[in-house]
Amino acid sequence: MGIISTILIGLVVGLIARFLKPGEDSMGWIKTILVGIGGAILATYGGQAIGLYQAGQGAGFIGSVVGAVILLYLLAKLSSK
Repeated sequence: MGIISTILIGLVVGLIARFLKPGEDSMGWIKTILVGIGGAILATYGGQAIGLYQAGQGAGFIGSVVGAVILLYLLAKLSSK
């Protein structure tokens, strides 16, 4: 997977995660992409490590969104202190 497709998938995952998480998220495009990419990495390694899905399955995308939402919650908690 190329870097452009990774950025685009990160953007889509980050936007979906920001839509699903309630509350105010004041972040720009770059941070949204980074949260999406971070969620994808978190879900890829975590989900495959515990055997939820294999590489290339559609469940990985759903896991990426869940991972990005978790990262958004963590970022909100860290920035509120």
